[in-house]
Amino acid sequence: MGQRIKTIRRQRGLSQAQLAHPELSDSYVSLIESGKRTPTQAVLELLAVKLDCSLSYLLNGVTAEQMLELELELGYARMALENGEVSEARRRYTELVADNSLVGLAPLRQDAEFGLALAMEACGDLDAAVATLNGLRASAGDSMTPERQIAVVIALSRCYRERGDLAAAVQVGEQILTGPARPAWTDELVELGATLLGAYVSRGDLLRARQFSAELLAAADLLGTPRATVAACWNAAIVAEVTGQGDESLTLAARALAVHSENGEPRNLARVRLAYTMLRLRIKPAEAASCREALLRSQRELAESSASIADRARCELGLAKAEFILGNLEEVVRHAATARELVPTSTNALDVDAHLLLAGAQAGLGRSLDAKEAIGTVKHSLESVTPAGRAAEGWRAVAEVLGKLDERRASVDAYQRALTSAGL
Repeated sequence: MGQRIKTIRRQRGLSQAQLAHPELSDSYVSLIESGKRTPTQAVLELLAVKLDCSLSYLLNGVTAEQMLELELELGYARMALENGEVSEARRRYTELVADNSLVGLAPLRQDAEFGLALAMEACGDLDAAVATLNGLRASAGDSMTPERQIAVVIALSRCYRERGDLAAAVQVGEQILTGPARPAWTDELVELGATLLGAYVSRGDLLRARQFSAELLAAADLLGTPRATVAACWNAAIVAEVTGQGDESLTLAARALAVHSENGEPRNLARVRLAYTMLRLRIKPAEAASCREALLRSQRELAESSASIADRARCELGLAKAEFILGNLEEVVRHAATARELVPTSTNALDVDAHLLLAGAQAGLGRSLDAKEAIGTVKHSLESVTPAGRAAEGWRAVAEVLGKLDERRASVDAYQRALTSAGL
């Protein structure tokens, strides 16, 4: 700041005494320019007027116009990410991070780096996302707000979990949430707890998951906020599902949906309703017909909102699964094919689900060549699927389809791969 004041003063042809007179002393201006004094807001505003420049430039080294342009670019990048245009979002955030104008603008630079990490995660580049998030934590340190620090840890734990590094996913969350110095519960900490809960489930620590989900539900009830209630109830529902408590799972998920219906914006509400219907379809497949109707509603809602391509693909996969249960195999092929066309190439898990459904339907329709082609794609994709539990589930599904195709040796091999992925 002092150097900027000195440079502009000289450009204006002013001495320190001329800049200072009559409100300030020339010695005070000298101390400011040498960095030995930090001027107050009032003094900075006075100097900006005397130097005929913007206060923004004195503070940050950018003009008001540059600041507005940077904020607009950040807004465009954020909008692209929220709308599922992940490659465009990554490009925009990358350009912002490389912009030297952000060097003196810590909050905006943190926004850009955090957004870039989220875009990398959405593109499936988890290693780059983890590196960017860790770099942000190291460079920003205490300059980040507590809310931003927690948001970074949430994203970091989630990325670690998705790439199969479950120990790191748990560790980074527990550093904040466990131990004698744990802060009081807030909405942000409940969301971090929900992310940590997902890591417990992924690594098979179901006893700890049940205990911690009860703690999160109690914290959310204590806070009484919609944000905490939705996060705690939804993730507790997932824990209940994997521990075989189907009715409890649906009750908790319905509560989350009800709260979100009163407080959420339309796009996120459509996503939560879709997730709830998918959960109901898994737990009560006998209700496939009513689930199909709910999914058709979600399909319309997602089309009318700024939903991402991945959300729309998940809805198509849900419809394909409902039709599979109902025995409408041609409809399965249609919805699965639509999902496959929508799925971003980086969204590996969705691509695997789409091809598995296609393979199962084609096998049921007696189209062996088409089924084998889809299975070949799945096998290739499963080599890089994480976590291990997700890979095990994929290999088991492959084995079942191969069994229907009378490929017994290949089916046995796939079952063995499932067992290996599950650590058995």
